[in-house]
Amino acid sequence: MFNRRLLLALAASSALMASAQAQDWKAKYPELVFASIPDENAAQVTERYGDFIAYLSRELGVPVKLRIAGDYAAVIEGQRAEQIHIAYYGASSYARARMIGVKTSPFAQEVNKGGVKEYYSVFYVKANSPYQKIEDLKGKNIGLVDPNSTSGNNVPRYAMDKMGIKPDEFFGKVVYTGSHTNAVMALSQGTVDVAANAWNNDNDSELVRMADKGMVKKEDFRIIFKSDPIVNGPLAYLDSLPADLKKKIEQAFFDAPKKDKAAFDKLSAGKNEPLQPVKHEAYLPVIALNQFVDALRKK
Repeated sequence: MFNRRLLLALAASSALMASAQAQDWKAKYPELVFASIPDENAAQVTERYGDFIAYLSRELGVPVKLRIAGDYAAVIEGQRAEQIHIAYYGASSYARARMIGVKTSPFAQEVNKGGVKEYYSVFYVKANSPYQKIEDLKGKNIGLVDPNSTSGNNVPRYAMDKMGIKPDEFFGKVVYTGSHTNAVMALSQGTVDVAANAWNNDNDSELVRMADKGMVKKEDFRIIFKSDPIVNGPLAYLDSLPADLKKKIEQAFFDAPKKDKAAFDKLSAGKNEPLQPVKHEAYLPVIALNQFVDALRKK
């Protein structure tokens, strides 16, 4: 009887301590901020993430606010200033954050259909254009996405260096469009003659998502280059967050496909599998890539 009462007392004490800890972090973090790199325009990001942000708010027990970042650097700097608690990064933007000392850690990674955790950088041209390879575009305009974009800048610059191409000398103009959507639109409208972009497979890419929304026609574009595989970008939280809050954040993201499948599926139009854990070590090759591209810019 004594042992049973002692066990009950200990269990009650543990529950009270856990509750007190939760109240402690809620007092310090009455609101959490989530931000994503701007693959799309602000309206598209808001529409895609709206239901998922509501789900996170319910699961975490405090309001979660979606911050629409103007560019990749805004997400990095927002986490460096500890004004963004949770961020969805591309591989290169996460690597850049760590390279400049942002105290953030990856905890989850997107998984494409079939368990694939990689994607590609591609160069698109208009389907009716004469261009068959990058070398055919001398003196033309190229659309890149953002200086901190993996598939929209760093991998393309690495690939072109291997081709012996210096973009700022080879092309008539190098245009940073700000998002993957904008890069496709710039190509569609003739602002650029070739555009870098992210691509998973024929049925899963920013181009496909835009075509599904009636913004463009998929058949109007053609791929003339595809890179080696790139590791999928991570979700990362600030190192300074309390351990119990980090655990709660992880649980919310990993449980999303079961607890709010509709909201989770909306993030990728139903084309992603449940998130999987990931560690910083997965992005060490991307840090090396960033360092290589940084060195190219200094030449």
